Amino acid sequence: MSMMDKLKSMLKGHESQAGKGIDKGGDYVDDRTQSKYTSQVDTAQERLKDELGREQGRDNPPRA
Repeated sequence: MSMMDKLKSMLKGHESQAGKGIDKGGDYVDDRTQSKYTSQVDTAQERLKDELGREQGRDNPPRA
């Protein structure tokens, strides 16, 4: 079992909280780097959210 599979199983049912944590972590990185890598941080946030499962009922379904 990979680390990502373990994380997914731990976060199952708590996708909205995980999304908030991902956003908060990205904001922290942007703050510490003075927004130098904003586009890369945003891309990483979106990929993490897609991988861990988006919140139910969102307009943007995960890409295949």
